[in-house]
Amino acid sequence: MRIPISTKLITVTILILVAATGTITWISSDYFEKKSSEQVDIANLESAAAKAKEVDNIVASLVDKTRVTASILMKDTTQQTSNNDLDFNFAKDKNFVSIEVLKLDGSSVESISRKVKDDILKSYELNPNYITHLRAWQKFPVRSVAQGNLEIRNGSYPKAPALITIGIPLVRDDQGKITHIAIADVMLSPLEKPFTDPSERTQYLVDRDGELLAHKDEHKAIARLNMKKYPIVQKALEQKSPQFQTKFVDPDTDKNIFGASVKTSFGGTVISQTSEETILEVSNEVKRRAIFVAGSAISMAIFFIFLFSMTLTSPIEKLADMIHLVSKGNFDVKARSQVRSHDEVGDLAEAFDHMTEGLKERDKVKNLFSKFHGSSVAEDLISKDIGVGGQSKEVVVFFSDIRGFTAFSEKRSPEEVVEMLNEYFGVMVKIINSHGGVVDKFIGDAIMAVWGAPQGTQKDAHNAVRACLEMRRSLEKLNEKRINRGQPPINIGMGLHAGPAISGTIGSDERMEYTVIGNTVNTASRIEASTKAFGADLLISDTVIEKIGEAFKIELAGAAEVKGRSEALKMFKVRGYVAEDGHMVEVKTAYSDYEAESADKVKIAKDVA
Repeated sequence: MRIPISTKLITVTILILVAATGTITWISSDYFEKKSSEQVDIANLESAAAKAKEVDNIVASLVDKTRVTASILMKDTTQQTSNNDLDFNFAKDKNFVSIEVLKLDGSSVESISRKVKDDILKSYELNPNYITHLRAWQKFPVRSVAQGNLEIRNGSYPKAPALITIGIPLVRDDQGKITHIAIADVMLSPLEKPFTDPSERTQYLVDRDGELLAHKDEHKAIARLNMKKYPIVQKALEQKSPQFQTKFVDPDTDKNIFGASVKTSFGGTVISQTSEETILEVSNEVKRRAIFVAGSAISMAIFFIFLFSMTLTSPIEKLADMIHLVSKGNFDVKARSQVRSHDEVGDLAEAFDHMTEGLKERDKVKNLFSKFHGSSVAEDLISKDIGVGGQSKEVVVFFSDIRGFTAFSEKRSPEEVVEMLNEYFGVMVKIINSHGGVVDKFIGDAIMAVWGAPQGTQKDAHNAVRACLEMRRSLEKLNEKRINRGQPPINIGMGLHAGPAISGTIGSDERMEYTVIGNTVNTASRIEASTKAFGADLLISDTVIEKIGEAFKIELAGAAEVKGRSEALKMFKVRGYVAEDGHMVEVKTAYSDYEAESADKVKIAKDVA
């Protein structure tokens, strides 16, 4: 009697219930998180807008006081009299530390009057000259003020009072040109006050350059930190819109932050931000509880499934042992004789026996394909009948050779030569494969590869040239390693030619090889041999250029008479490629050009049309 395995695992429905409950919990938590994030976004923006308005009011008040006080100071200087109004507006205002009137005459700037509270500076063991030094340190934008702009900069420095510096236009002539400006140094505390409210949000004010003017943490404002490294500040400074919201990663803590920015009327920007961790604290707690409940349910379900699975474990363990035997090459095991279950496990045992029979046949096929040493075209061959023959294809053939390999081999042990070749081939073959090429064979130190066989694409020539440029770069990196190890660098020559060739299997019934043959292959070999004569690591033919168009930076190397061709063969150097954005990327290394030498079977033609 056949007993369906579904009856034994009926309790799996418990898992389905748990999964459904978990999905609902997850969706609910996700919805709650999104809503919380939206509310925080709105709250951040409202908070930033409120702070920006409050800052504008404070700055407007300070600007008005600066204008009035500077006007009185200028009047007293002109009339050379003292004025009680100045004492009232400046001396009595605890926020002002200094005020100065500057006269603008063309490119020159002249300080015509300055008033400094010596007692405040003395408490920091500073003299009135500190204000002069402060201007130089700040690099205060006087010219910007002279053009009619209101400028505010942080004037806080170590062992000195925490200040902000305000610059305003003061007097204009009949033509509307600004002739006098006022610069006031004011205590930082009035501007800092709006940001001291206890809140889960972090709020701060930056100037046009991203430098802190005020911060919830006053020490950061006094330290004059530049906040441009924070994505929200950088975007806020670049934005033309007066306000925007974004989510970013804090570079200091790697935490996700929700933030909003609002520009002030004087060019500063108020930032209000809240960490995602704070926002989602409640949601995470709900999620943790839901996971705990789901985990308890899953634990119970696992217990009951375990009880039911006892009837399955024995035959499955037998099948596992037999799979281990098969993995070692023993295909003579008979699963059905050992597994007598009248259910799906029994059906699996029968299928297992059919599989082992198939593996025997596969083992025969594997032995057959072992004749194709190093072939990477097995899939194409498997899909066809095995036999000697081929078909004509449009291909791009690649040859490369190591310069001076014979001399190198004579001076070194076979182990050193093999180690060098293995390292070199490992780099180059990986590049060829990654660019869609097929390594046809290794001929000593030479590599033959092909694009377009067994399957071709419209980008074969393009991929082949890009592969060569990548090999040029990788050779430089490989040579750096060799030089660091005290080994000589490697120079190579590469040649590419495109054209028709016969692609298929050659050989006999005892030994077959998948390859491409024809005049295109011979010409590619001659081009590679010509690199020595032209002193270049890469040469391509005009047939390749016809296929790649203007995607690469090409330079005519010359023409050469090569064996097997009646006419001189034009060859070209490849200097770089055109990137996706349209600009030309030059690929040049210390090994891409070298001194030309005479080459066998190559005669350089003097006249090139």
